[in-house]
Amino acid sequence: MKETIENKSIKKTLVSLGKSIAKWTNGVERIETQVPGLALFKRYEPTEPMAGMYEPGICIIAQGEKRVLLGNETYVYNANHYLITAVHLPTLAEVTSASRDKPYIGLRLKFNLHELSQLMSDSQLPPPRVQQSPRGIATGKITLPLLSCFKRLLDLLEEEEDIPILFPVIMREICYRLLTGEQGRRLRQISAIFGQGRQIAQVIDWLKDNYTEPIKIDDLAKQVNMSTSTFHHHFKSLTAMTPLQFQKNLRLNEARRLMLSEPTDAATAAFLVGYESPSQFNREYSRLFGAPPLRDIKKLREIPIEGSR
Repeated sequence: MKETIENKSIKKTLVSLGKSIAKWTNGVERIETQVPGLALFKRYEPTEPMAGMYEPGICIIAQGEKRVLLGNETYVYNANHYLITAVHLPTLAEVTSASRDKPYIGLRLKFNLHELSQLMSDSQLPPPRVQQSPRGIATGKITLPLLSCFKRLLDLLEEEEDIPILFPVIMREICYRLLTGEQGRRLRQISAIFGQGRQIAQVIDWLKDNYTEPIKIDDLAKQVNMSTSTFHHHFKSLTAMTPLQFQKNLRLNEARRLMLSEPTDAATAAFLVGYESPSQFNREYSRLFGAPPLRDIKKLREIPIEGSR
């Protein structure tokens, strides 16, 4: 009986959450809100896989479904499951369930490891539920307390003057719910100041800022005082790819952004992100995005923007 009541409450809160998101995304597909790190999304049709960078944060869907590919692994989330990422990860993502009658409606809230570490050091947190995977990405079951936090977060958009005071309080509770939930151990391992997960996260941050530079695995391992084999193992466990594959994804994603948002041809974009061989760039670009640079960018520019139809 208790589960039935809770499920009804979850469904009711999801409906309310969906209405709020739909209101703020009226006529647009995406909006960055006044709440720090909070973005809202709405899509009326499924999308093709799009490469991009998932930042540390949590994604919740009020309606619809989305699929994320990391390496050879697939993560599906919907109104019953959230997606959480603990480090920056280059992925392929696609909306798989959306229509005019039932659009895809969701949100993303970014957080940083410092906030999680601070909560861990300031509080006597109860032990998290156990989970096995060492990945920096996972799905978890939606709970009513977590969903209620996000409903209150969206309510702040109605009273923007309350955001500076109430946002930190709600954010702290969201972090608490995540650290004590089924994916809590994963977050604790990465947020721990002296943990191996935190060390790999530091290397990921370095790669993000230096993706154009040639890299040596030995040098990356020295940054975090690990042996090369230990570093390689922990990096791949967290990201599902090697450091070189990770760097390649960063380069190709940035090249795509340059060609899409600026008047940059493929050869120039390849050079700017660190490629010396245009032919190698074209091969690897086609392998990741499914089409050569010129054809891919042309197709992206032809995709209509919601609200312009």
